[in-house]
Parts: sequence; C-alpha cells; structure tokens
Amino acid sequence: MSERTEGRRTVGVEFRLPRVVIVGRPNVGKSTLFNRLIGRRKAITHPRPGVTRDAVEETWELGGGRVLLVDTGGITSERGGIFEPLVRERALREVDRADVLLLVLDVTELVPEDEELLELLRPYKERLILVVNKVDNEAREEMAWNFFSLGFDTVCFTSAEHGRGIDELEQEIERRLVLPEEGGDAPSAPEIDVAILGKPNTGKSTLLNTLLGEERALVSDAPGTTRDLLEGRFQYRGRWFRIVDTAGIRRRSRIEDDLEFYSVRRSLKVIEEAHVVFLLIDAQEGLTEQDKKIAAVAQRRGRGVILVLNKWDALTPVPNQFQAMKARIRFFFPHMDYAPIVKISARRGEGIDKLLDTALMLRDELGKRVETGPLNRALNRWKEEVPPPSRKGRRYKVRYMTQVSSMPVRFLLFVNRREGFPSSYLSYLENRVRKEFGFSHIPIFIDLRE
Repeated sequence: MSERTEGRRTVGVEFRLPRVVIVGRPNVGKSTLFNRLIGRRKAITHPRPGVTRDAVEETWELGGGRVLLVDTGGITSERGGIFEPLVRERALREVDRADVLLLVLDVTELVPEDEELLELLRPYKERLILVVNKVDNEAREEMAWNFFSLGFDTVCFTSAEHGRGIDELEQEIERRLVLPEEGGDAPSAPEIDVAILGKPNTGKSTLLNTLLGEERALVSDAPGTTRDLLEGRFQYRGRWFRIVDTAGIRRRSRIEDDLEFYSVRRSLKVIEEAHVVFLLIDAQEGLTEQDKKIAAVAQRRGRGVILVLNKWDALTPVPNQFQAMKARIRFFFPHMDYAPIVKISARRGEGIDKLLDTALMLRDELGKRVETGPLNRALNRWKEEVPPPSRKGRRYKVRYMTQVSSMPVRFLLFVNRREGFPSSYLSYLENRVRKEFGFSHIPIFIDLRE
C-alpha cells in the first residue's frame, strides 16, 4: 500500500490497485457506464450535461482481481459556469494517474469538444480505449464503425444504459492490466466509517481534503458544489478510517433541482452505512433548525454524532466563546446533550486530532457489549434507589434487562405492563446505563417487552 503521512494521519493513496479512469465531455454516458461496470448506482446520472463534478471512485471486481474505477467530471472547453475550469483540471489530473483510460464518445455526434479531447489525450494512446457509447441498435452500430478513422488501436462499442458490449469492454480492460489477486494488496475493511453531513457550504469538502491531504473534493464558495459521494481512507493511531463527504442537505422546500434531490436522498442513505457522523455547523451562523433535523436522522438510526463547529478561525475571539456556544447548543438541543461538540478550522487543519480522537471514542462505545449478569445487578440497585412508579394504584414492575445489539446499541427491558409505561422512568434507566456502562456519548435505545 502506498502511504503518505499528514500529521499523525497516514493517508492511503493508491493501495496498489490498477486505476481505470473514465473521461469524456459532458453527457456522453460516463456515469452510466461507471454504474454499469460496478453493478450499482453510485454516480448520479441525468440528461443534463455536467452532472458529475468531482472524481468518483469505487473498488471494482474484475476477472478475479480488484481495480479502482474512477468517473471524472465532463471535460469541456466551455466557460459558462464557475465550475468548468476546476472540473477540467481535476479530470486531467486523473488522466495522468490512470493505468487505463476509457475515452467515452457519443455515437450520434462527434463535436469539436470531442476532437479537442482526442488531441489532448493522444499522448496517452498506449493506455487508451475508445468507448463509443449509446450504440443501442444495428443502425447505430453501422455509425460506430466510422470512429475507427480517428486513429486509435482499440475501439469498443457499448450501450451503457442497456448493458450492450460491456463484457467485451471488461475483457479488453482486463487484457491490459496485471490485476492483484483477491486479498492481495487491497485495503482491509476500515474500523470506522464516518459520514460528513451538514448544510451546503459548511466546509464538508474542505474537511475531506484536509483529512486525506489531497484535493479530492471540489471546493467553492457556491453552495451545493458536491453532488456525488466522495470517499477516501486514512489511518490514524493505527486504525483505518473510511470517510465519506456527502451533498449538503437542504430543507425540502428548497430542493428545486431533481439532481439535488437524488444527492440528498443518497446522503441520507450514507448515514445507514456510517458508524459516526460529523455534523458540520458553520460557527459563524450557529445551530439552525436544519442542523437539528439532520442530527435527529442520525440519532434515530443510532449513529454516533459529533457536532463540529467549523470555520472557528473566522470568529472574532471573545472570552469564554466556546463555552457560551456549547451552552446555547445544549439549550436548543436538549435531547442530544450526550453528543460531543468539537471546534475546528478545516481550512487550517486546526482541531483535527481532537475530532478524530472523539470519533474513535464514539466508535468504541458503539461496539461495546454489556453482559447480562452485571447489567441486572445494576438494574436491581437502580430500582431500589428509585422504584418504578404506580398508575391507578398498580405499580409497574421491572423484571430484567439484556443488551440485544451494538451499532446501534439496543437493550430489551422486560416489564409487567408495556401500556402507559412512564417515559420519565425509561429516561432514568437510560441515563444510568449511560453513566455506569460507558455509553456517555452515543444514542442508546431501550425497548419494552412484557
């Protein structure tokens, strides 16, 4: 594994996996091809040109080995939008790193942008496969033969949308690569999965780039720069992290773009796969209603949540500023008083060690198991100190408790009656479990059973 040290973090850069990079102008079907090859939808596809802005990576099983497949933003000579130069620069950087290049063209048209790109990539001819896409029928296959006149040795006809020609393309890629065997040089499963969530433009992509020590995510002042899910791995204190940067989650009334809707829906799905969520809050703006809603989603799914006050360096220092902001957050967010609050500057790299140490602490709490014997001895003591209440002359009885799962941490409490069981007593037991068994910073659940 190729590694680089960033402070106390060891960043996994290549993992010695062959790198297959998909390039082309916007809207020729690059993301559709990417999704077809990996066998699931990861890159967003849409008829609008230029949907993919960042490079999206995925480990891909090919011929008994593993490959790193990369979908790049569309390379264009247009200057109509603020992102085009950045997207072009990022895509060309991926070209230099590629072992195999898949240049995707649309069979229905060869435009000046394609010709410009062909000349740009001609020095990489030895590792380039020309992929003529959208060959959906025999008439288009006749058209596709004209692309051999472009002077490239290998041309593959595909319909990424319908799966046509994919087997032949995979065989051609495999022929050009020396694939590492299963379990050889591939990275081991991460010990901790982290999702970076928050409103648009709170610094999520800047934090990802800081953690990885490289510019993986497109960073701009415009809200909503990230649409695809971006991820990377790094090692900290001997433990591997997998970190995912998501699209910013906005209020539903503000999701006017259907592309953004798909991005947000996938961002919520990422919570399901994470152990810990970094909820980024703009320290200049403070906690908002939308921040609360995002955190509530993570809490309901039993994920560890760290409230990350980013852009702390932009504040004018005043005495006891951090303590005052924490108190304000606790006041407006009482149901998550257990969640750690960490201040950082992702841009300057300040507070990163504290953030990662806190994430490791939450991961350890999420994986903790409590044996039934010690748990019930403690339960008997708690009942003696504060007996269960009565209702209409009938006392509720608490019989015993057992832990049924970790990640999320869930307990089963057996009682004589579930109906009307006081939530205040359940909260009392939850707090005692937290304090005495080391679940101080994560959500836990206690379900009732008769």
